[in-house]
Amino acid sequence: MSHFSDKLIAWYVVNPRDLPWRQTENPYYIWVSEIMLQQTQAVTVIPYYVRFIESLPTIQDLAVCEEDKLLKLWEGLGYYSRVRNMQKTAIEIMHKYDGVFPNTYDLLIQLKGIGAYTAGAILSIAFHQKISADDGNVMRVISRNFGIQDEITLDTTKKQINQLNTTLLSDEQPH
Repeated sequence: MSHFSDKLIAWYVVNPRDLPWRQTENPYYIWVSEIMLQQTQAVTVIPYYVRFIESLPTIQDLAVCEEDKLLKLWEGLGYYSRVRNMQKTAIEIMHKYDGVFPNTYDLLIQLKGIGAYTAGAILSIAFHQKISADDGNVMRVISRNFGIQDEITLDTTKKQINQLNTTLLSDEQPH
């Protein structure tokens, strides 16, 4: 099984995309990028991400930001509930965790707007934890490569793919 992950890592090393959120291990920055990337192409997100991080460089800055400014920073990305949930989560992180981003799946998954994929992405990228982050693209690649015929939107299929993907995780961490 590790042969598959070795091939993916080798491909990634040769073909990385230069994206600003790949230049950091700051969990806040990774979280911002993951929320922005939901239903939005990376090329579109880049200027929004850069502007957002420059304007609100810390969780505390996001937590105390005026709504008008927050919505203006998000303007054009749509789905404004995402940024409103981010601010609620930032406030919760400030109060419950003294502004320190939680570093366990169980704590992250309890935060508003953070689902299994986002928690996995934050934990694997920022905290180097060996955890699967299964989005639609990952599920399609895994299902095609391993001949899984069931619909990937079914919970049973998602669980099957997650279990398989977890066995494929490599100790190598491409950046």
